[in-house]
Order: sequence, then structure tokens, then C-alpha cells
Amino acid sequence: MNQFNKITATHTAHFQEILGAENVFIETDHLKEFGHDETEDLVFPPEIAVTPRNTKQVSQVMKYCFDEHIPVTPIGSQTGLSGGALSVFGGVGLSMKKMNSVLNLDEKNLQITVEPGLITEELQNAAAEKGLFYAPDPSSKGSCSIGGNLAENAGGPRAVKYGVTKDWVLNLEVVLPNGEIIWTGANTLKNSTGYNLTQLIVGSEGTLGIITKAVLKLIPAVPNNVSMLAQFDSSVKACEAVSAIFRAGITPSAMEFMERDALDWIMKFDESTAIKIEESTQAHLLIEIDGTDMDSIYQECEKVAEVLEQYECGEILLADNQAQKDEIWRMRRRIGEAVKSNSIYKEEDTVVPRFELPALLSGVKKIGEDYGFHSVCYGHAGDGNLHINIIKGELTDKEWNNELPKAIREIFELTVSLGGTLSGEHGIGYVQKNYMNIAFSEVELRILKSIKNVFDPTGIMNPGKLFAKD
Repeated sequence: MNQFNKITATHTAHFQEILGAENVFIETDHLKEFGHDETEDLVFPPEIAVTPRNTKQVSQVMKYCFDEHIPVTPIGSQTGLSGGALSVFGGVGLSMKKMNSVLNLDEKNLQITVEPGLITEELQNAAAEKGLFYAPDPSSKGSCSIGGNLAENAGGPRAVKYGVTKDWVLNLEVVLPNGEIIWTGANTLKNSTGYNLTQLIVGSEGTLGIITKAVLKLIPAVPNNVSMLAQFDSSVKACEAVSAIFRAGITPSAMEFMERDALDWIMKFDESTAIKIEESTQAHLLIEIDGTDMDSIYQECEKVAEVLEQYECGEILLADNQAQKDEIWRMRRRIGEAVKSNSIYKEEDTVVPRFELPALLSGVKKIGEDYGFHSVCYGHAGDGNLHINIIKGELTDKEWNNELPKAIREIFELTVSLGGTLSGEHGIGYVQKNYMNIAFSEVELRILKSIKNVFDPTGIMNPGKLFAKD
């Protein structure tokens, strides 16, 4: 276990000298605000929080912390779901919220250079103003930041066709734990020069360095899309239909699974009557088809409907005007918020090859029966990415704290046995680190820890994350 130094008045004065007193926070109320994300009800405040405004300041902070052996936790917009931004060892909470600019939008090369604190939707809007498109769109796109997306390799509904965050990254400026500044790659579409440091940093959850700039790809905007909302009397049949659509030669731009409880909770939470749910309905698939030509889009929708009929699909709502589409997608994006408002819960972010989705869903429900918990499931079905919300409900504190981890381990063991892994887009962070030995052998874990040690030999960079012991 690392023994870090505590923050002293001398440290505070030095940070104030580097950053200005207005960018250094030591008051309890402020620190508590920097001490949480959206992971359950966990709160781990830093001893001091700082808000640098440029790469040089980040470098100065990191060099000082490296020399003084002070732990540093990178903090984005605090929308994470695995505890990645929690300062579990105290130290410095390094918030990137003031580094939030679009630095360059290169229309000739279809690239955009941004700072990590930029909100994802603001990046999308900046691209859209030029007729361009940035596809990664997590459900929290209106509040999550690009730095956090990069740290967790975020996905979202449209990853099924357009890829996750890593597929849109060309180059990163990174401040290493010792304060040195590097660029990880090149602003080119192809790069076979040395190790791929860019993709190593993406998804590393702030454990290797601090991202201070990102060069991202853009594409011309896709002008048209149609959303289909299909009802099923069986959740398993809905899951079975997912891979069948792809096997029929259709690649939707989004394909989302929502079981009955998720829909009921969001409609109560949102007081919405946008969707009429039949009593027999147990699940919905939300399918989006996009393209340039509306006739071609409708033809693909007809093919999708033909496939769905083979899996006992009921009514299909075709949303082709913007108001309908916005309402349906708004409901989908707020399901997590609705679940959180109803109960204490834990969310698992499992992912399997899409054909195995029915087996995963059935297995999760069986494990719930064995351990006496109820789960609400939804997610990015087209990717095989199932968000499992485990509801505390009537479970006692003893069952919740002592027995549930055994159930979660069984869920992850099932997931890996089906060819999947522990997280599709939320990351491992603080809450899933004890399960890493399910996905990785001892040899593989040793390699991962060795990489961490090369970048961060003193262990100050976001300690307490990814691995069971720091």
C-alpha cells in the first residue's frame, strides 16, 4: 500500500503561487463537491482541489506532486459510473473543468482539437455548425466531458455503427505523473510508427497521465434518420432479434434494449405519455437507421420489420419527425437517472458478443433469483452491452454488503464465459477493481501493472483504481 504525504500549508501556498488563489480550494464544502461522481452514493473528497487553466499549469502541479509524493486524482465533469474521479487517498483533486475550449476546427482535414473539459455535446454542436459529425454520444453527453470520455473510452448508442471514443482519436497531449509533456501520436489517419501510445492512454482511466489536448476525427454529417420502437412480449426474444438484424445485412446507427421495468420507471419519473405500453409488453428495441437517402432508409426499416416479425415482435412505432424522435431518445437517455431516483442501486456494465445477449440476460435474472435481488436491464444491444441495475429493494444491509458481491462475481463470471468482459464503456475505476482477476490471468494483470509502473513509478496517479491493491 502506498504511503502518501498529506497536504500541508506549504503545499497549499505553492499551489496558490502556481495557479492563483482563486483556482485552489481547501474549504470543506468545496472539497465535498469535488469528492463524488455519479457512482452510487460514494463520496471521497480530496484534501485540496485545483483548477488549472493550461497545460503548463498542469505540468507544474504534477511535477510538484511527483517530487512531494502527493496522490493526484483527475476530475472531469463527475458523471462517471465506476468511481474513477473519487479521491480515495485524498491528496490533490485536479479538476479539468476550466480547460474547456475548442482550440481548432480543421475543416480541410476533418479534425478538431479540443481541451479535456469541453462538454461532449458542445463539441458535437461545434462540428454540426460546419456540417460535420462527431459520433460518440454517451447518454450524459449534455454534461460529460471529452476528457472523461477519453479516460473511460465512452461509447453511447451510435457506437454500434460509428465506433466508440477510441475510434475517433488521432493524437493526445498528455502530462505524465512527473510533469513531462508528450504527444502520443500524429494528426494522421494512418500511423505505424512505434507503439500506439494514443490507444494506450484512451481507456486508462486517468492512471497513466493527464490528457490536456485531444485531436479528434470528424466526418460529414449524416442528414437523415428514422427511429423505430418495437415492442416484444418476451425480453429474451427481443435480445435474440438483435444479432438477427445484423445477420440480415443491416447495420443500424443505434440499437437499444429496454426492459419493461426500465420503461415504467422512466415514464413515472418523467411523467411522460409519449409511449403507450401494452400490458403484455416486456421489452422494447429502439432502432435507428440513418443515411443520405430517405427512400433507402425506409427500405432498410422494412427489412428490419421483417426480421423482427420472426421474433414475435408486436407493434412497431415509426418515428420520422424530429419531435417524436427527440421524445423517445430523451426517455432512453434518462433511464439511469430514473432508476437512481427510485432506489439504492449498483450498476454493472457488462458486454458480450451480441449473439450471446439472450444468454446473458437470462443468466442475470437467474442469479437475481438465487440471491433475492431484482434487476432492471437496458443498454446498447447492438454492441452486446447490457447495463444491469441491481436494486437494493428489500435486501438487508448485510445482504447488500456481504452477499451481493458474490452475486456480482457470478454475473461477471457468466459474462466472461460467454466471451465478454467486465465493462463496455463505464470503466473499472474504484468499484469493479476487485473483479479484474475474472477477466485477466495473473500474467496479464502483471503486464498491466508493469505498464502502470513505467508511466507512474511512484504510484501517485489516480491511486486506488483498476487494481485490487495499489
